[in-house]
Amino acid sequence: MSKERAQRRAAREAELARRRVLRERATARRDRRRALLRRMVPTVRRGRTGRLPRYSRGERSAIVALTLAAIVLIWALVPDLALRLMLIVLLLLVLPVIVVIALDRR
Repeated sequence: MSKERAQRRAAREAELARRRVLRERATARRDRRRALLRRMVPTVRRGRTGRLPRYSRGERSAIVALTLAAIVLIWALVPDLALRLMLIVLLLLVLPVIVVIALDRR
């Protein structure tokens, strides 16, 4: 009788140990998945910390719209492909300077 009880207790303990291992694996997998997701999803930063926003949404959209308009004009008015590409590259390189000169608030 005591041998049977010991066998049943050993089987119960083995089953509990197996369930505990499965639960720990699932918990570890869930923690790894959450950590990976936390690393991949960028944190939402509201504006620039400690400063006023540099340009408003309207100013940024105006910059993009005027740049695209200039690219369309270059593409429409310049006949040579190499010259078109060089002018567009030059525009994109000089764009930050133009923006600072036009929109600087000092």
